[in-house]
Amino acid sequence: MLTSICAVIGFPLLGATINGLFGWKIKRKAHWVAVPAIALSAIFALRLFSQVLAGHTFVGDLYPWLVIGKLHVPIGFQLDQLSVFMITTVTFVATWIHIYSIGYMDHEPPMGYARYFCYLNMFVTFMLVLCLANNYVLMFVGWEGVGLCSYLLIGYWYEKASAANAGMKAFVVNRIGDFGFMIGLFLIYKFVGSLQFNDVFAHAHEITPAMATIITLLLFTGATGKSAQIPLYVWLPDAMEGPTPVSSLIHAATMVTAGVYMVSRSHALFNLAPLSMEVVATVGAATAFFAATMALVNNDLKRVLAYSTVSQLGYMFIGVGVGVYAAGIFHLMTHAFFKGLMFLTAGSVMHALHGELDMQKMGGLLKKMPITAITFIVGATAIAGIPPLAGFWSKDEILAGAFVHGHKVIWFVGTFTAFLTAFYMFRLIFLTFFGEPRDEHIHEIAHESPPVMTIPLIVLAIGSALVGFAAILPHGGVAGFLNHVLASGHHVAEAAEEGGGVEHMLMIISVIAGFAGVGLAASMYLKGVPNPKTLGSTFKPIYTLLYHKYYVDELYFFLFVNPLVGGSRQVLWKFVDVVLIDGTVNGVAKVCGWIGSGLRYIQTGVIAHYAIGILGGAVILYWLRLLFG
Repeated sequence: MLTSICAVIGFPLLGATINGLFGWKIKRKAHWVAVPAIALSAIFALRLFSQVLAGHTFVGDLYPWLVIGKLHVPIGFQLDQLSVFMITTVTFVATWIHIYSIGYMDHEPPMGYARYFCYLNMFVTFMLVLCLANNYVLMFVGWEGVGLCSYLLIGYWYEKASAANAGMKAFVVNRIGDFGFMIGLFLIYKFVGSLQFNDVFAHAHEITPAMATIITLLLFTGATGKSAQIPLYVWLPDAMEGPTPVSSLIHAATMVTAGVYMVSRSHALFNLAPLSMEVVATVGAATAFFAATMALVNNDLKRVLAYSTVSQLGYMFIGVGVGVYAAGIFHLMTHAFFKGLMFLTAGSVMHALHGELDMQKMGGLLKKMPITAITFIVGATAIAGIPPLAGFWSKDEILAGAFVHGHKVIWFVGTFTAFLTAFYMFRLIFLTFFGEPRDEHIHEIAHESPPVMTIPLIVLAIGSALVGFAAILPHGGVAGFLNHVLASGHHVAEAAEEGGGVEHMLMIISVIAGFAGVGLAASMYLKGVPNPKTLGSTFKPIYTLLYHKYYVDELYFFLFVNPLVGGSRQVLWKFVDVVLIDGTVNGVAKVCGWIGSGLRYIQTGVIAHYAIGILGGAVILYWLRLLFG
């Protein structure tokens, strides 16, 4: 199994290395390296999945890495139900994103093309390291690696100021969360004496509840950055500046899922800290609702999907926060399919419309782009929780888990957010693909994407329709499989049975909410009842607040960015740099110049003057020796 684990990580790493070192030579053939590399990784991941399904797991070290006093950190891997579930999802979805990228990036210059596929392979490599690590330090390497790759890929078109700024924003915001994560790791080592998962979880009960709460809240701080939760979600909408396949990879299979995975992997610690669990679930619910409201009025195709991702990540944190870890991870998997699909379909629309993203300029694209439209509708139906597509199964488990575990308010917020989700996703569909064209030029140039882009859409659409049925497979389905690792002692189904079978009523309510959202969107954007513009004018203050995203970016700039930038200019630049550093260096030079200017008058060229100087110096030294010798 160790060989297969190394192959899963090694192939994309090899692809990144080859394109990174020899991209100048390979140029437009870079995909012939990158795509087979990720496809082979996916094949080996499926092989490992079958082995774990047969009951085989692995925990072991490849070689010692960091040995500092009592701290021993190896390069080691842990393959169990959780990690194999993650790597299979990551590699499968990433493979189709790589294939899609061949068509989407065909206009890129040769060197940029190779650089893109190098970064893409490297992104997946670090995510696989994060998922397969058997200790927190190696996990942190993958954690920081995906942060680096997100910075490189979001700012891929670095000549655009908006892309460069978005990459920096993602990097800086994530450093804030990562600082908390690191402090949490320091405390784990202080109180447990190890950062190996097996050692930490085996001795977790020795940590006091108060300290467990502090540690888990610090770990969750890191998760709020990586997985874009309140208050560190602000980087993710701006990440749309990168190529659309990058957005798909970030939102579906890599970066943003890292926080959910980390919390689930650390469930033994979180189970010791009920307060932390409450915080995780509450932040998840608040983020789900908050982001969904911003998506209601946004007209940028990709940004609507970005806010949708933030919202769906909130659902995942509701799941892990209320203790149904398997449901949270299951939603991570289903979300990878339908969100990866929807970003790729958005990219297909952009590809056809020469980069246009304003939905208000679209309309009637169903006839011009039938494959793109139909696959997008499949993905939107899945995320809306309409049965029997994927999102229905995983979201329903999360909401049922919240309700039967006593989190009634969180259940209500999650259910109402499901209604909002269905509404804004079908608003997007009706504005983009239905109705009359609102811009004749855009409609004229629209065309279906080539097969290299549409085939991945079809595959992911089939996945979005079918993967949810994994919930009802024999032996407990996905929950039964993952609970070998994630069992929290309170299974959702058992809790629901104890509550009198309320899960069926909860399911009905959730489905009604989804259909209600679809129906309202159809009424407003197909029939004009109520008229969206009239509604916006009637509730203009609310509309303005949502349209400007609650002015959170402006608030952050006022409270943090502007003071830091202004303080840096006044203190670090004008005082520390100019006055202290430059002043000291230039001052020394000036003093030396003054001394030299004074001493040059001694250099007369007359031997008698020099003899008098030598004699005078000798006399002075003689008297000094007499006085102090």
